[in-house]
Amino acid sequence: MGRMLTRGDGDTRTALHGEEDVGISPAQRDEVIRWLAKLKCQFHLYPETLALAVNLLDRFLAAVKARPKYLNCIAISCFFLATKTIEEDERIPALKVLARDSFCGCSPAEICRMEKIILDKLNWDLHTATPLDFLYIFHAVALSTRPQLLTTLPKMNPSQHVALLTKQLLHCLACYQLLQFKGSMLALAIVSLEVEKLIPDWLALIIELLQKAQMDSSQLIHCRELTARHLSTLQPSRLSNSVYVYSPLKHNLVSCHMGTFHSHPSSVPGPDSKDRFKPEVPTEGGAPALCRRRAAPSRCKQATAKRKVEEMEVDDFYDGIKRLYNEENAPEGVAALEGKAISACSTDVSRQGGSISACPPLQPVSVM
Repeated sequence: MGRMLTRGDGDTRTALHGEEDVGISPAQRDEVIRWLAKLKCQFHLYPETLALAVNLLDRFLAAVKARPKYLNCIAISCFFLATKTIEEDERIPALKVLARDSFCGCSPAEICRMEKIILDKLNWDLHTATPLDFLYIFHAVALSTRPQLLTTLPKMNPSQHVALLTKQLLHCLACYQLLQFKGSMLALAIVSLEVEKLIPDWLALIIELLQKAQMDSSQLIHCRELTARHLSTLQPSRLSNSVYVYSPLKHNLVSCHMGTFHSHPSSVPGPDSKDRFKPEVPTEGGAPALCRRRAAPSRCKQATAKRKVEEMEVDDFYDGIKRLYNEENAPEGVAALEGKAISACSTDVSRQGGSISACPPLQPVSVM
């Protein structure tokens, strides 16, 4: 990457600069890595695959002075090599499918030829340690030496926590400024920034990890600064300060002409809600029509059992039920029930200001 020159987008930019071969710029390198990250999500591959693909790409660009017009072919070839190295056989996409769905602009034959060039320049050494491997190691060591981290994790288990750090690391891979540090240094910088938020003695833990990894503390400080600056551009998956409030609607119980109770929301009444949701109060002439529906109480009982009745005179209603079952042989119980006018087709008549006549007394059912 040290051989890179100014940005060039093909033969047009080359002619403008007056040079036959213009190197790949840092901006182009970061852009193609972000493209590979999208392909990783598109084909549902492991994060280790993307980390290895970026590692192969950077190693190849450091050894070969490539031209920008070949960058997509180089990147997709490194991506395909990493896929065949990391993924299971059933998860490896076919070369034709990868070339077609990635819109890389290369044919499968061109990708195969580029693969041979990459393998030759890298001496067929594909199994190398990536920054993600060091991240897993540092995270495991931190949890084993500081068990209190398990209780301070923000509503997540260790697997979810390392997945969050993995997302941050993959985001940092697309930053050319962080390429000057080793992969272990980048991983330790991300872990240190996260541990600093969780425990007060984070510095002692980072010093222990720094000594075990045999790294320079001044480089770690510089890497932390650049990493924190680059992570500030990472969009969070969800708002950390979101508050969700559950506010159930209040329902009023009103009567209808079918002999059943209906609940209407009363939280936001409309301009005509005063008359729209007002319960019907039958007059004396309409009382027999209400009382003719003898089968309505069973429907009413089933409907109201599923709803929470908030505004209803419970004492009057259940007092009539007690009299019905406990004093059914006493004539005064029936008279009291008629005086209460307990019917499934009416609500609190005293509150509504209306009048209603009593229904005929209940008759015993004869069994055939």
